[in-house]
Amino acid sequence: MSIVKYIGLDVHKNSIAIAVADYGRENEPRYWGEIENNLDQLTKVLKKLCRDGNKLSCVYEAGPCGYGIYRHLISKGIDCSVVAPSKIPRKSGDRIKNDQRDALSLARLHRAGELTPVYVPDQKDEALRDLVRAREDAQKDLRKSKQRLNAFLLRHNIVFTGRSMWSKAFFNWLSTISMEHPAQQFTLQEYINTVESCNLRIQRFTEQIRELSKQSHLYPLITALQAMRGISLIVAATMVSELGDLKRFESPSQLMSYLGLIPSEHSSGRKIKRGSITKTGNAHVRKVLIEGAQAYRLPARVSLAIRKRQENLSEKVCQIAWKAQVRLCKRYKQLVARGKNANIVKVAIAREMLAFSWAIAQEI
Repeated sequence: MSIVKYIGLDVHKNSIAIAVADYGRENEPRYWGEIENNLDQLTKVLKKLCRDGNKLSCVYEAGPCGYGIYRHLISKGIDCSVVAPSKIPRKSGDRIKNDQRDALSLARLHRAGELTPVYVPDQKDEALRDLVRAREDAQKDLRKSKQRLNAFLLRHNIVFTGRSMWSKAFFNWLSTISMEHPAQQFTLQEYINTVESCNLRIQRFTEQIRELSKQSHLYPLITALQAMRGISLIVAATMVSELGDLKRFESPSQLMSYLGLIPSEHSSGRKIKRGSITKTGNAHVRKVLIEGAQAYRLPARVSLAIRKRQENLSEKVCQIAWKAQVRLCKRYKQLVARGKNANIVKVAIAREMLAFSWAIAQEI
């Protein structure tokens, strides 16, 4: 009978600290040492640790180094998990932190079963996730570039009197502005060019997401989620690339908790105190859902855009999407009528959007 050895890996850009916890609570974990962050070197070390026929179970924290180690070890037949740093138990009185202690702590907690693994996407889904996040970065750049252009115009008391900012008419108006000094004219044009460049980048990212999402094995889910109001291609692609198959969640409440859309709580005895949402889990999905929740401020109806997205979808999926729209439009109106803050209303709607999205995933 083979015995399991639990391996804690504290992974950094240039190094990996390794600790080993033998089977059984009576043995304290031991620090093996530190190696370079090199997959071949790591494999050699792990082979030495399992020479006596023992099985290995490795663990490391999710972080900027990605899932390369996880995929390499799994391909070699070695059990490996990537765990959420925010869910790692920590002693309140522990004020010493270094690589050795972190590796020992990971090995000890892994042996005790106290660590929470994260979802590791396959390589195609991770590539789509990188694309979606790059588009999100481009949107941030666009927002910053617009703020800089606005600030420049405001400093020089130049005010647009048209109906809509950032429209074609707005950019035509910008081309008519003549500054007093050549340096200011050059600065204005560079600000304008930056905004237009960011817009083009976002368009390119959107087109790539549209094409490459078709290569994902979860493309049917991406298509089905778009049956709902407030879930466009970008929102659906973000949800699927970040969360994977929604069927892996046992219930809608588990999905809501995973994304931090449930109220925080600090209760003791008869005193019950609930606060704002926990904001744990994936912030990218939480953000796009809250933005998409604004669509439910308008009366329920199946628009032409939604009808096109629902083509070739099952009747059951379309029924769930319509049920969601009727309920959430009504709920949005009720919460606003009760005087709730607009952001609180959108969070409440986003939470229920998740439940209907989970229901749609069960039909795929």
